[in-house]
Amino acid sequence: MSITLWGRRSSGNVQKVVWALDELELAYEHIELGGKFKGNDQADYLAMNPNGLVPTLRDGDLTVWESHAIVRYLSAEYGSGLLFPVTPRERAVVDQWTDWVATTFQLAWLPVFWLKVRTPLAQQDQAAIDKAVAASFKCFAIMDARLGVAPFLGGDQLTYADIVAGVAMYRWTTMGIAGPTLPNLTAWHARLNERAAFRKAVNVSYEELVGRLAF
Repeated sequence: MSITLWGRRSSGNVQKVVWALDELELAYEHIELGGKFKGNDQADYLAMNPNGLVPTLRDGDLTVWESHAIVRYLSAEYGSGLLFPVTPRERAVVDQWTDWVATTFQLAWLPVFWLKVRTPLAQQDQAAIDKAVAASFKCFAIMDARLGVAPFLGGDQLTYADIVAGVAMYRWTTMGIAGPTLPNLTAWHARLNERAAFRKAVNVSYEELVGRLAF
């Protein structure tokens, strides 16, 4: 199959897919799109992804959008027994954390990035930032507790749950936010940083996004 990925590398959601593709050592074409590259409002792209967002992935005759759906698909199709656990019981735990990232964790930490990094300094609301930071640390505490009993969110090995959660770590640790010491979370981040696919996909400069609410 021929795999093509559309989306800009500075997008956290695109980074999830890049990490999964590289973790699985899959060959693919990456077309930069969205943000400064534009193109996501063009008819041919909207025919693939009616939301006009990134990422979008095409694998042969299959087109998938929504980053978590893409990562799950790649993990199941190409990473069974690796990123994708074999048994339903094991997958339930991985899906639990993957869905928690979408419904809880991202809703906490992403506002911090928008309020503190993407919002121009003169427009920043410190009270709103502090509220979002507090919500984020509640999530990090939950993760830290889990990572105290297992090296990865899904259990003993890296899974797609770590991929969708781990993309937050570079941005969070480079925003200059002080907080409580979370040793298990810190050790997990260090384990992720040992992986070449993580470093390539996630440790990406977001300078182009600083002080910029829109392109």
